[in-house]
Amino acid sequence: MQRVSSNRSNNDMQFYLRRQEEGLNNIQSQIASGKRIRELRDDPMGASHAVRYESYLARLARFETNSLAAEERLNFTDGYLRNATDILQRIRELANTGANGVYTKEDTAKMASEVNELLGELVTIANATGPDGKRLFAGDKAYTEPFRVVTGMVEGGEGAEMAVRVEYRGAGASRSTEIGEHNYLELDIGGGEAFWAERMQIFPDVDASTYSVPADTSIYVDGIEIKLTQGDNAAAIAAKINDSAAPVKASLDPETRGLNLEGTDAHLVRLEDKFHEEDGRRVQDSSVLQDLGLIKANAAEGAPNFANGARVQGGSLFDMVIRLRDALYRGDTEFVGGQGLGGIDLALNNIGTRLTAIGSRAERANQVWLRINEEIPNVTAMLARETGINLATAAVELGEMDLAHKAALQTTARIVPQTLLDYLQ
Repeated sequence: MQRVSSNRSNNDMQFYLRRQEEGLNNIQSQIASGKRIRELRDDPMGASHAVRYESYLARLARFETNSLAAEERLNFTDGYLRNATDILQRIRELANTGANGVYTKEDTAKMASEVNELLGELVTIANATGPDGKRLFAGDKAYTEPFRVVTGMVEGGEGAEMAVRVEYRGAGASRSTEIGEHNYLELDIGGGEAFWAERMQIFPDVDASTYSVPADTSIYVDGIEIKLTQGDNAAAIAAKINDSAAPVKASLDPETRGLNLEGTDAHLVRLEDKFHEEDGRRVQDSSVLQDLGLIKANAAEGAPNFANGARVQGGSLFDMVIRLRDALYRGDTEFVGGQGLGGIDLALNNIGTRLTAIGSRAERANQVWLRINEEIPNVTAMLARETGINLATAAVELGEMDLAHKAALQTTARIVPQTLLDYLQ
């Protein structure tokens, strides 16, 4: 016998009404948000794809920003190097004029005065600061002035103090930025590359014929790590340097038996022994290059640190300009037309090579930016197809669910008001 006061019918109606209301609310939320997947359980496979697409889009946005910033910085650097080229061309014109031999010493001294002013502008360019407040030619030491002027008296300079030497203070390695998955682009060109003129040669005064590496370690040549093994002799070290990507070639001197180094292009050769970081400072782990007489101990980080006994050849752009200026002050037309003009040509050749490298990097950054701008809409469309909602289909579904919900409410309204008295009629 059934009890007429049972709540079973009411419970069933309440349950199905809640289910319809939940479905109606879901479709309304999907239409409002434009997304088909609101929770992982709505479509686990689609949600996993959507997460990957969103992560990739975030990385693309970062790469787009990096490539654009890299192109702007490289173009900014390119402008300064072109300005330096124009100045060197003017210095070359003065050198050609001063080498004619028809001018008096007073005339060449006037030319030297102009060269001296242009030298000051070249130093200003080499120490230039970008719009972000960082030095353009200082590498990873972005807030360090890469070149320092040492002044003194110059013969024929009428007693005025002038630049007699421009010292490179060490700019460290170039910084790079990620413009793709494991794809990096160098942002900087160090002062030791852009403003150099001659190939460097380093001749130590230490006999390396009996030397062997005491323990497994590494040395750094132009920032490139070269691993050494215990027992390696000077010939093995030279071979490993030559096999590395460093723009330096090593050889054993047949007379001094020292390990000689020579740059393959015009740049300042940077040498470092292995080190590690401890409490924010660099601690040296080995002394291979010191033992070979190439560098000195306790030298400033990144600065030219060649050993006092080593003979170093190969000057910078500033050395070439200073030599030319001094020759003009002396009225030495033979030097001006020979070594002086030749040094300026070397500086122009090197800076032209560096301009080509900078322009190539800027073009690469631009091409990456264009590619990413095409890729972002494509990935966005893939994400929309995976998570987006079809509004036409959703509208039809919403109408159907709304009609069903209203019918359920009307049916419930007819059943729920019945009481026990209705059964006693």
